Amino acid sequence: MPVSRREFAAALGVLPFALLAVPSPAAAIGGDFDRWLEALRAEARARGIGEATLARALDGLEPMPRVIELDRRQPEGRLTFAEYRRRVVSAGRIRRGSRLRLRHRRILAATANRYGVPDRVLVALWGIESSFGTFKGRFNVVAALATLAFEGRRAAFFRKELLAALEILDRGHIRVEDMYGSWAGAMGQPQFMPSTFLAHAVDADGDGRRDIWNSLPDVFASMANYLRRSGWDRRYLWGREVRLTRPVPRRRIGLDHRAPLDRWAARGVRRLDGRPLPRVAINASLLLPDGPGGAAFLVYDNYRVLLRWNRSHYFALSVGLLSDAIRARSA
Repeated sequence: MPVSRREFAAALGVLPFALLAVPSPAAAIGGDFDRWLEALRAEARARGIGEATLARALDGLEPMPRVIELDRRQPEGRLTFAEYRRRVVSAGRIRRGSRLRLRHRRILAATANRYGVPDRVLVALWGIESSFGTFKGRFNVVAALATLAFEGRRAAFFRKELLAALEILDRGHIRVEDMYGSWAGAMGQPQFMPSTFLAHAVDADGDGRRDIWNSLPDVFASMANYLRRSGWDRRYLWGREVRLTRPVPRRRIGLDHRAPLDRWAARGVRRLDGRPLPRVAINASLLLPDGPGGAAFLVYDNYRVLLRWNRSHYFALSVGLLSDAIRARSA
C-alpha cells in the first residue's frame, strides 16, 4: 500500500516540512505546564531519579510549539513503493554504505559474530535511520517528550518515554545538553526511543556508558542486540525479490499466508533472474507492495523482525534491499 510523506521522511532520517496549515500550537498547548511538571518530578523521584538529574533536565523547561505542530499536522500525498525505493535505496546510499562497511569492518565483524546479525543489515539500518550517523535529530529529547506528554495526544506513551529518558540521564549515559533526537524523542544513530534504549542498548566499548550518539561499537551492538532479541535467525536471509510467472490468488498474498519455498516454486515463483528458488526448508510469505504488476518479494521470519523495528513494509523491504545491494557492491 502507499506510504505517507511523513513515513518517507522518517526513513530518510530527515524531518519533513509542514504540509498543511494547523492552529497555533501555542494556543493548542494550554493548561498549567508548571503544575504538570511538578507532578512529573514527584513521579520521577518516586522512581529513584536523583534531584541533580531532575534539576539539570527540568529546570526552566518550557513546551515546544514546533513539536506540537509536527505531531498534529496531517500528511499530504502518497508514494508508491517503487518511488520510495528509488529514493531510499539510492545509488549514493549504496556506495556510501559499501565504503563505510569496509571502513568499519573490524567493529562490524565483531558485532556480527557476537549477535549473529549480518554486518550489511546493520549498515543498511544505520543508513536509513540516521544517514549513517550524520543526522541524529535536532530536538532536545527531554523538552520534546515533555511537550508531547503534557499536550495530551498519546500523553501516557510519551510520559513513559520521558521518564525513561530521565532514567538514562540519571545513569550517566549522556548529558542533558547532548541528548538530542527527533521531535518525537527518537535518539542517536539508531533512533531508539528511550524505553528501547533501556531494554536493548549495549556498552560495547566498555567505557561504562551506552552511547548510541557517538560510539560506533555501542551503536552497532545496540542495533544487533535489538534484532537478536526480537528473533533474528542467523541461518537465513530476510527474504528476496522474486519474479511471478503467473498470477497468484489474493488469498495467498500477505504475511498471513506462509508456505514452503518448494510450494511457491510450484506456483510459478522464480528468482528475479529466472532461476529456480533455492531448495531450503523454510516458510515464506509473498508481498506485492504495489499490487499485481509491481515488484514481488518472498519474505522470511527475519523480515518480521525488521517489522518489529519499524512497522512499515516500505521500511523493512528497503532495509533488506539496501543490505543486499551493499553486499553485492562489496563482493
